[in-house]
Amino acid sequence: MKPIVFGVAGGSGSGKTTVAESILAQVGTGHIAHVPHDAYYRDLAGATAEDRQRVNFDHPDSLETELLIAHVQELIAGRPIAMPVYDFAQDRRTERTIQINPSPVVLVEGILIFDNPQLRELMDVKIYVDVEPDIRFIRRVERDVRERGRALESIIQQYMATVRPMHLQFVEPSKRYADVIIPQGGRNQIAIGMVVSRLRELLNE
Repeated sequence: MKPIVFGVAGGSGSGKTTVAESILAQVGTGHIAHVPHDAYYRDLAGATAEDRQRVNFDHPDSLETELLIAHVQELIAGRPIAMPVYDFAQDRRTERTIQINPSPVVLVEGILIFDNPQLRELMDVKIYVDVEPDIRFIRRVERDVRERGRALESIIQQYMATVRPMHLQFVEPSKRYADVIIPQGGRNQIAIGMVVSRLRELLNE
């Protein structure tokens, strides 16, 4: 049977990954193929340091969405995919891939997944995680310092130059395509519980 394609979007730092992980934990990883959009950033291995600094990582063009679409189509058709692995510390796609096998549910996650009409058309259920801008900014700072080893000044500069403008131009407008909007992010256990219950119902059907 055709798998259920589930999209989880939201601004950077909104808690969409927390929501996705909560769904994975409650429904069961054996039932879900998790495909994050972040894995599909374009490879900048051949770019100079100056060129990398000029890349707008929050613009749709920075992601190889056409490959993500092809991979989701493959999973829908019941075929495994080789998902790329991206190194955020070095701004490059590694030579390693992760095999994702077909599952009853395909969970696609990312800030820009609702912006692309072709990708959006593949989704049966679309969830937008909505959190206040100041909370998202604080979470982004904490994540980039802890996980990506970035300096605070660099994070703030990028936020003002690209993250905030691209959120207003692409991410926030895509909220209108959502079937469900979850306020408070991963802390909203009531909303997540309702989504999980609905997902289980669809799986039982």
